[in-house]
Amino acid sequence: MERLQPPITDSEFIIELIPQKNPFVMVDTLHHFSEHKIVSGLTVKSENLFCVDALFLEPGLIENMAQTVAMHKGYTYYLKNEPAPVGYIGAIKKAEIFELPKLGSELVTTVTILHDIMGVTLVEAKVECGERVIATSEIKTALA
Repeated sequence: MERLQPPITDSEFIIELIPQKNPFVMVDTLHHFSEHKIVSGLTVKSENLFCVDALFLEPGLIENMAQTVAMHKGYTYYLKNEPAPVGYIGAIKKAEIFELPKLGSELVTTVTILHDIMGVTLVEAKVECGERVIATSEIKTALA
């Protein structure tokens, strides 16, 4: 795995890796990258669309996992000096939310690529806050 030291936190660069744009960006750091794994980060801020009553809501956690998948594809293409393709979520399975993070929380999302065949990618995702796993899912994405 390629460890990024220091992690990439340049918001303009991060936004170039994903198809979403502000205010719908749910990732702000790229911690680790390899062919089959990526680790992203997100600091929960009050201006986030999914932060309500000082809590980051379920749709935000799902979108954070999905954008981490998109970031993997975007960084892969960045390394090849090619524009990142646009994709979409095909299915979300086994999504479990165990806890909603609070305002100011630092989320770390790990996505492991299980299969990537003909533009369809199946991943396992988990979101951690501190030492706790707060959300998991399986997500299937496809290139547009």
